[in-house]
Amino acid sequence: MPMALWRTGLLLSFLTFCACQEEDCVLGIVGRPVSLPCFYPELLTFVNYSIEWRRDDEVVLRSKWETDGRNVEKWSTDNATVSADAALSGNLTLSLTTVDPKEDKTYYSLFIISGENQSAPVCTVCLRTAAGFSSPQLQREEAVQGEETAFLCHSSGGFPEPAVYWLINDTEEPPEGSVRTLAASLPDSQLYNITSQLTVNISKESSVSCIIQNQFMNQTLMSTSYGAKGSPMVSRASQSMWIFSTALCVVSRGHGVGGSGLSDPPGQDK
Repeated sequence: MPMALWRTGLLLSFLTFCACQEEDCVLGIVGRPVSLPCFYPELLTFVNYSIEWRRDDEVVLRSKWETDGRNVEKWSTDNATVSADAALSGNLTLSLTTVDPKEDKTYYSLFIISGENQSAPVCTVCLRTAAGFSSPQLQREEAVQGEETAFLCHSSGGFPEPAVYWLINDTEEPPEGSVRTLAASLPDSQLYNITSQLTVNISKESSVSCIIQNQFMNQTLMSTSYGAKGSPMVSRASQSMWIFSTALCVVSRGHGVGGSGLSDPPGQDK
């Protein structure tokens, strides 16, 4: 079986597996509000009860109602809310004002408490988080005759860690060992900065594309270099590639760069 066809099949199998795994999760976009759905019509039969939404084992919202559906007590963290008429409608959807990357793969569960009795989880919702990456910036350093050409691709501000691909002349995969990728997770925001370097022996006329793919955002970004000559970009690329090479040396010695460090791109040879 041709290698490209085998990889395509493997990728489709992986995406199908991921889709099955994530089908019960709600996707929240970083920095935006999100709603975690929960409908429980049986709530109308309860009297003098309270509800608790929990993030894993932490209570994020507690609300108590009387028989007439009047909310007599409410407490929450991070401005989490439920509908004011939840006791009458059975709509116990939890609304969060903003999504944080740190909450990725977090489970929220709703419990009903009546007297000393606590129900099993009435609803359990998985939250996945995502943020879009910036358009990739692609720089090209032309080589002297007989030497390899270097390309540097950078994208930032996204989540989770994306897949990075390179294409030569729109269809060809890079040679084995020609790609190195650095994924750094920023300590404060947990968002990723991605820097990928391709070093390859090609003609000046060849085009090279860098592709950043964020599956959860359904986002695919591409930047293509058609072989600029005599551009100021060349000198800037040289400086950037020196910085990138320095970063590779630092990471290889185990110093503190966050994220997943060096990796070969998914779907391409190591």
